Amino acid sequence: MKIYKYSWVLIAALALTSFNSCKNYLDQVPDDVITVEDIFKSKTNTDKFLANIYSVIPNELVQRFTNSGNAGPWTAASDEAKYTWDFNYANNMTSSVWSNTDGVVAGFWNSYYEGIRNASYFIQNIDNANPVEVTSVMKSTYKAEARALRALYYYYLVKTYGAVPLIGEQILDINAPLADLKLARSPFDACIDYIVTELDESYQELPFVPSNNEYGRITKGVVKAYKSEALLLKASPLYNGNADFAAIKNSDGTALYSPTEDRQKWQVAATASKEFIDEFVPNYYDLYQETNADPFVAAYLSCRNVMTTDWNREWIFARSNSGNNTQYDRTPKHVGFPSAAQGGGALGATQFIVDAYFMKNGLPISDPKSTYSEEGFVNYKAPYDPAERTTYRMYVNREPRFYVGITYSGSYWLNQANSSAPVISLFNYSGNSGRSQSTSDVTPTGYTVRKNVGSNGNSRGALLLRLANIYLNYAEALNESSPGHADILKYVNLIRKRAGVPGYGEGDVAIPVGQVAMRDAIRKERQVELAFENVRYFDARRWKIAENTASTAVYGMNLNADGNDFFKRTLIETRIFKKRDYLFPIPNNEVLKNEKLVQNAGW
Repeated sequence: MKIYKYSWVLIAALALTSFNSCKNYLDQVPDDVITVEDIFKSKTNTDKFLANIYSVIPNELVQRFTNSGNAGPWTAASDEAKYTWDFNYANNMTSSVWSNTDGVVAGFWNSYYEGIRNASYFIQNIDNANPVEVTSVMKSTYKAEARALRALYYYYLVKTYGAVPLIGEQILDINAPLADLKLARSPFDACIDYIVTELDESYQELPFVPSNNEYGRITKGVVKAYKSEALLLKASPLYNGNADFAAIKNSDGTALYSPTEDRQKWQVAATASKEFIDEFVPNYYDLYQETNADPFVAAYLSCRNVMTTDWNREWIFARSNSGNNTQYDRTPKHVGFPSAAQGGGALGATQFIVDAYFMKNGLPISDPKSTYSEEGFVNYKAPYDPAERTTYRMYVNREPRFYVGITYSGSYWLNQANSSAPVISLFNYSGNSGRSQSTSDVTPTGYTVRKNVGSNGNSRGALLLRLANIYLNYAEALNESSPGHADILKYVNLIRKRAGVPGYGEGDVAIPVGQVAMRDAIRKERQVELAFENVRYFDARRWKIAENTASTAVYGMNLNADGNDFFKRTLIETRIFKKRDYLFPIPNNEVLKNEKLVQNAGW
């Protein structure tokens, strides 16, 4: 996306209750900052302003530093993973020692409201842009992009904090009476309705594909996909009839969450997902597929490369040209090998997600027919490995997505870095990536996350949403609104077949009988297909199961042992989850400044 190559223009950052003057800020340093009047005089400055609004899109490739580039703590704060490094904010969250006074809590709030404010300013002023350089068609498209970005930032806010204040088209005037600047939270359903309305309006003026291959710009497909995401959130148990939220009301008594469940919301969500599929698949998007003489290897390559091949046909939305810490965080230390093969290896996968992956025959490891075993070792050739290796049986004959997602001890590493000897990741105590080598640059669990590790650590597209999400959104919403509908099985099986495992109703994999069994199957499919893609954290919360999955004992391998003793399930930590942790708190300083801004439950 070319607009990210511009140097950013400094636009005023006016959060909800921060009263700095936009005009004064822009006027203060002529060499570094252009005036408000100059912004729309040229296409160059207009593009820079729009690029600044785009810059608020989160870069989830830098989650090591929570809030940097709006990166969240989502992977390591879920039951999928853990960071060794204590400075990662996810460790505060999984111990439930985070606070409404923390800078991280305020960071997302401030940043997204800044993006919203700047988008509103752009929408109100783009029509005044120089007509010689910025045509009427450009103005309409730019305005639609800004409108969609504003809706997207509201979506990120409600997904994180729940109901939030809706500013709408206002540009808050610092000269207005203080009372006029204090806004109450809008009910959650009203927030989603506003987001959907704004996405629908922006759709009208957006292109199907980005012009000049400026990938990462908002298109018709992007807004329709996020409509699916927003409506699925609205229908989900956390927000749809959750008794725990019944007491959260504004000071005037307005309830912020629906006290009764409305099953019709699921039908609306299903319709939105199906409309996306019907309009955009396969003409604009399709499931990513690789070919290979070995179907198992083809499935592995498909599931691996869909993440690392920028702007392939499955990608719906991503942040362009983004800095990347993922490579280092997920690459084991590999002491004694070339530097190109060495990393920090401090993002560890949990035993919980290791166990969640299916076997090669499509069955869960708990099924007696699955062939799963934890007894001893065998020679086994993983799909990425040129040779057989002595492998612990737990890791043998798992589905292709397991080998995409998990680096286990004895794995052949993805980047051999011209090493004279094979680079094999060894996490036992004395291994090349074990605790004897380092107490900081080391896995906390005996595994590292392998998914989304590319050939190098260069800047790249930071994937946010792909077609698999929409297929699984559709299956979930349809199962809740029309259980037994043929499309439920169809779209779940499309995901499974691309992943190289039998679909439900094939081989030994029986079709789930009834709505509850199918719900469980869909949730398990989301867990493994979308693992380490910043989905599980929010899924566990919107399903209202986080108190069971997030407050739990975290297991891995025995990091203080060598030999066979390493391969023993070992308690790593016991996490704490309180009901308050379903939502981020509203930043405390915002509540103190604005008595209309009620706090979330438990904070």
